[in-house]
Amino acid sequence: MKPDTLADGVFRVAAKIGNRDLFEGIWPIPDGVMLNSYVVKGSEKRVLIDLVKDWDGALAAVNKQLDDLAVGPGNLDYIVINHMEPDHTGAMARIVAAYPEVEILCSAKAVPLIKHFYKIEKNVRAVADGEKLDLGGKTLQFFMTPNIHWPETMMTYLEEDQILFSCDAFGSFGRYESCFDDELTEEEKTKLFSETERYYANIVSSFSSFVTRGIAKLALLGIRMVAPSHGVVWRKEPEKIINWYGTLATYMNGPREKEVAVVWSSMYGNTEALLSSIVKGLESEGVPVHVLQVPQTHESFVLEKVWRSEGLVIGMPTYEYKMFPPMYHVLDILERSHVQGRKTLRFGSFGWSGGAQKQFDEFSTAMKLDCKGVIEYQGSPTEEDKKKAYELAKAMAKEIKG
Repeated sequence: MKPDTLADGVFRVAAKIGNRDLFEGIWPIPDGVMLNSYVVKGSEKRVLIDLVKDWDGALAAVNKQLDDLAVGPGNLDYIVINHMEPDHTGAMARIVAAYPEVEILCSAKAVPLIKHFYKIEKNVRAVADGEKLDLGGKTLQFFMTPNIHWPETMMTYLEEDQILFSCDAFGSFGRYESCFDDELTEEEKTKLFSETERYYANIVSSFSSFVTRGIAKLALLGIRMVAPSHGVVWRKEPEKIINWYGTLATYMNGPREKEVAVVWSSMYGNTEALLSSIVKGLESEGVPVHVLQVPQTHESFVLEKVWRSEGLVIGMPTYEYKMFPPMYHVLDILERSHVQGRKTLRFGSFGWSGGAQKQFDEFSTAMKLDCKGVIEYQGSPTEEDKKKAYELAKAMAKEIKG
């Protein structure tokens, strides 16, 4: 890869990560992910904004691009750390060793993390909210944006070129051939849409209130370009990704999309036997329905669709007096991600004894779900069960339509 030019003296140095590993050790990345760092060259000082971990050749790729920009040892004055998560800092010790006099700039909360993660204390300086750094014709300004998505997170703004270096905020999964939003193919735009929503739901959703605050804090800035640490640089429509994140943040408390996510499991087909009645009832009112089977569908993709949907249907059997274990895991992920307030139905079969409903009720209370009904039956469903399921699903869909 070659460095990408964002503006005069401003460059992206990036690495394309493959699909072999899980992001954060949890989330699949079938289309990989980008790791983006940025170089700003002033007439007097040079800065590297955010780092990488040595993941899938990322460090070698970034070092090669730094060499292309003549930013070798002795030619770098500052490293700005917007966020301490290891995908952005994992190679810090090796990079600092190559630039022993470089000064690291970060938030006050990041200072002890740098010490504990990488045993680095020399030349580490906390910057204040709103503080500016003159590089000579290029001025950086730092804004504290805590909990997007760690407490030490900040963003960096380049005044002259109106570029916001946002790290994890406004990011996306996926690898893209081009650097910029206006250079994507139609196929890449489609991928970017789904991979941005999945990234948000997986990584950022539980911090949505902080996303809303952060967007409000930055509202008075003239932002001509958004340069995140994952995904593409938004130079044609920077407002699009900011507004998109603002909308995704509203899904925590609502309003959400008038859609329904049907998440279901079945052991021997008895729970599945009611699925078509549920789906037909929902579709009879014309609402979009996302049908997701677990554990066949990874919770990453389940969370993506549930996050955006006003309606949630959970179908699972009782398994040894409790919930079917794969569904318990999915609901745990949904609760951790602050999925709450959805209009909900639950259906499922049991054998010699029930028990799943008791555990589901605990999740329902914790997630503040608006439960519209339960269809639970021993063995296989009767025609009466199927009719009840259809009618309950239809009524819920009608309510969601408004």
